[in-house]
Amino acid sequence: MNRLFVVKKPINISSNFFLSRIKRKYKEKVAGFSGTLDPFACGCLIVAFGKYPQLFRFLKKVPKTYRTTIWFDVISPSFDLENIEKVEIDSIILDRNMIEQELQNLIGSLTYLPPKYSAKNIDGKRAYEMVRDGIDFEMKKITSQVYDVKFINYNHPFISFDITVSEGSYIRSIAQIFLNRIRREGTLSYLERLNEGDFKFEDEIALNPLLYLNPPINNYTGSKEWFILGKRLNLEYFQMQDDGEYLIVFDDFFSIIEIKDGEPKYILNRVYFTANME
Repeated sequence: MNRLFVVKKPINISSNFFLSRIKRKYKEKVAGFSGTLDPFACGCLIVAFGKYPQLFRFLKKVPKTYRTTIWFDVISPSFDLENIEKVEIDSIILDRNMIEQELQNLIGSLTYLPPKYSAKNIDGKRAYEMVRDGIDFEMKKITSQVYDVKFINYNHPFISFDITVSEGSYIRSIAQIFLNRIRREGTLSYLERLNEGDFKFEDEIALNPLLYLNPPINNYTGSKEWFILGKRLNLEYFQMQDDGEYLIVFDDFFSIIEIKDGEPKYILNRVYFTANME
C-alpha cells in the first residue's frame, strides 16, 4: 500500500527502531522514513509505505522548526541528558532582554561542528554508535541557516525557544554557539521537531503526495499508454520543455520525469494514488 504520513517519534528511541513499530502497527513490510531524529529528540518524522519512500528526495521538507529547552550549568559531552557529567546551577539570574537579543543574533548563517553524539552518517555508521563503540573519528564542519528564533520562556535555569533552520542542522550545536556567546555552559533538556516544511504530526493521516512534491506539474498531451508501457518520451508532447524535473499527473497515477538537453526521461514512473488521502 502506498502511503505518506507523519508520525510523532518519542524520546529515547532511534528512528529506525520506531519505524519497526510503525511497520508492525500497519502490517507493512516496505517502509522508510525521511529526516532522521537522534534518539534524544522527539517529534515529526515523515514515513512512507510502498513506492512512496522513493518520493523523499522530491518532497518540500524545509525549513524545519524545533522546540527546545536549554538547561544552564549542566555539562554533557553529548549536549543532551544522556551523558550528564556535572550539574552546578549558578543562582545568578540572567537578563531576559539579553537572552532574547542573543537568540535573535543566531539568525543567519552559522558554521560549526556537528555533535559526535548524533545520527550523522560516518562511513555508513551513525556517529553516536561509533562514539559508544570507542571509535576515534573527526567530524567535518557544516553550515546551517537559521531563519527564525522565537523566545518562549526563561525560568532559571531553563530557557525555551522555537528555532527554524535549514535541512541538516544540529540544534544541540547551535545551542552551544548561543551558550558560548553569553559565556555560560549548558545542555539541551528537551528537543522536539515541530515540522518539516508543511509536514507536521496530525494523527498519522494519509497525505496526498501531490501537495508536497517540489517538481512543478507539466502538462502532457500525448498518450497515457506511453507512460503505462514505459515507452520513450517525445519532447513535443510536453507544455514546458525547459531542462528540469517535472510532475506528470494522470487520473490514477503520477510520474516524475527529467528533461535534460531537450530529452525527457523517466525518474520515477507509474506511482499509483492511495484512497482516503488528505
